[in-house]
Amino acid sequence: MALKMDNTDLAVLCALILAVTVYLKRDIIKELLFSNDDSISAESSGCRDIAKVMKDNNKNYLVLYASQTGTAEDYAKKFSKELAAKFSLNVMCADVENYEFDTLHELPQNVVVSFFVSTYGEGEFPDSAVHFEDFLSNADEGDLSNLRYTLFGLGNSTYEFYNGASKKVLEHLKKSQATLIGEHGLADDGAGTTDEDYLAWKESVFEALKDQLHLSEHEQKYVPSFKLEKLDAISDNVSLGEPSLQYLPCNSLSFNSEGVQLGPFDLNQPYVAPVVKSRELFRAGDRSCVHSEFDMSGSNIKYTTGDHLGVWPSNADEKVEKFLYAFNLSPETIFDLKPLDSTIEVPFPTPTTIGAAVRHYMEITGPISRQNFGSLVQFAPSSEVKEKLQELAADKDQFSIEITSKYFDLADAVLHLSGGAKWRTVPWEFLIETVPHLQPRYYSISSSSLWEKQTIHTTAIVESFPNPAGEGNVVGVATNLLKNLQVLQNKGDTKSLDVHFDLSGPRDLFSDFKLPVHVRRSGFKLPTNPQTPVIMIGPGTGVAPFRGFIRERVKYAETHENSKLGKHLLFYGSRNLDDFLYREEWPEYAKKLGSTFEMIVAHSRMGPKKVYVQDKLLEREEEVLSLMNAGCFLYVCGDAKGMAQGVHAALVDILARGKSISKEDATEMIRMLKTSGKYQEDVW
Repeated sequence: MALKMDNTDLAVLCALILAVTVYLKRDIIKELLFSNDDSISAESSGCRDIAKVMKDNNKNYLVLYASQTGTAEDYAKKFSKELAAKFSLNVMCADVENYEFDTLHELPQNVVVSFFVSTYGEGEFPDSAVHFEDFLSNADEGDLSNLRYTLFGLGNSTYEFYNGASKKVLEHLKKSQATLIGEHGLADDGAGTTDEDYLAWKESVFEALKDQLHLSEHEQKYVPSFKLEKLDAISDNVSLGEPSLQYLPCNSLSFNSEGVQLGPFDLNQPYVAPVVKSRELFRAGDRSCVHSEFDMSGSNIKYTTGDHLGVWPSNADEKVEKFLYAFNLSPETIFDLKPLDSTIEVPFPTPTTIGAAVRHYMEITGPISRQNFGSLVQFAPSSEVKEKLQELAADKDQFSIEITSKYFDLADAVLHLSGGAKWRTVPWEFLIETVPHLQPRYYSISSSSLWEKQTIHTTAIVESFPNPAGEGNVVGVATNLLKNLQVLQNKGDTKSLDVHFDLSGPRDLFSDFKLPVHVRRSGFKLPTNPQTPVIMIGPGTGVAPFRGFIRERVKYAETHENSKLGKHLLFYGSRNLDDFLYREEWPEYAKKLGSTFEMIVAHSRMGPKKVYVQDKLLEREEEVLSLMNAGCFLYVCGDAKGMAQGVHAALVDILARGKSISKEDATEMIRMLKTSGKYQEDVW
């Protein structure tokens, strides 16, 4: 029998359905209604059509970046700002992750596209650029024949596939018959020349663009990209340094029925994880290495052995105070930012306070770009300082001597130039746009997902060394944060530490020893067949992922009693017994794994001659060659400049002698092993 309903019944039913829907979706609706992200970005408009967005926003120049850790993004934004300031172009700067490129060929011919592409791992594109790579690789010959572009790649020459991602972009665009303007720029982080590489490339590209687009250059003057509005009071929608909008009191996190916080947890939103245990690993007091254990059981985060943990740091008290002093800033000032361009996004959660932004969102202690330093000329506190600043910005050698070699951060440098006098006229908006966003620091996970399913271990040497300029120690951000936490967690005294941190965090979010983290996937994995032999080479904290590997094999052996394991040979290096990491653990692993595991240790400072892991490889030449002939997997983790190159050279020698071939042929064999994934590097 059919159910009959009059208009009143229907209206009641509709109201009931609406009420139930509102209740079930209340968190989503609340987030939509009360989210404080007022930026009107092209992405938030829902349009991913790159040509349409350019047209709708009246843009005549496009800058696209593919960035893994934020460096390519930073340079792309610098380039965009200078293009707009020098040539009055309407520039759109965007992450390739946010758009589709099927209409890229529809851009007008007078529109040039500048690509900034970083390389990740073994010549791979950044995680966010997978669909962009797919688009390029699927483009047919001639598809982009009307496209004119410039290209700047960011890479590290200590890796086998140096600048591999940008070289792939060049190859694909050549096939598509796009036209390259200027040279393919190649930045080399391995040589520490990224900034100078960029400046040299930029100047030549600007000259080419002036010729191609008939541009006239005029004096640069800072024009803000945001409208700044000061607020009177802190409310629940004002960020005090929360890592993402979801952690604000006005919003709510998502949990399942078991109370587990739901992600996704990534660069946009971390998980605030308890550090349940931490300890010092070095026995001598002159250096420090912190072992930390993060409890992930309150989240739905899963990791696999060999992944990386991104730790979201904050800046030290001393650094924050110095920055605020240098630019005459009040930390209590509450402000909001409104983009003056609909394609620009606010760089961090707003509204917020100046103090929160400086402490939690801005990379105030990073190395200084000579270009950014030069852009401060217009705000110099005196004519003498202005003249000195102009000289330094124009002379890369003198800039290196007076600024870079002294490890000055921005506050150090400006106070050095002004003799300690404050820089009172630098607009806060300028600093927001000029100082890069504070990025997570990544650490190889030193635990096993088979052994510790809901706990992640990290192993981090605390960066602290005397400043050559004689002004205290040069300190790392995240490692000193972990050291502060470790000392306090073990009821120690932090007074003697180089720097100090607010460990309670915004609105006590990080109290009881918590830190925001997320997992980054890695291809650095054990072979799926446990009978495959493995050679691992990792001095210092390079042993971290191999501790995870060995714990993985121990747990596998415990649960598969009758199975066989291949030989697992670990070459480890330390200075002496005082910094022999996890010294007490390795014998226990050896007992459980028997003859399938062997650790060969090189102590570089315990004898008349320094001995390194590459020396130990050569001592075990016959066994190494035998395992390579048996199809072993090779893993190298640690220092990219010295160790990784030394290991590479040792393996080339072993292959050349063992197979009676030339070093050139042996080098090509190593290259093929890397291409096939049987030789993997996790180096920095």
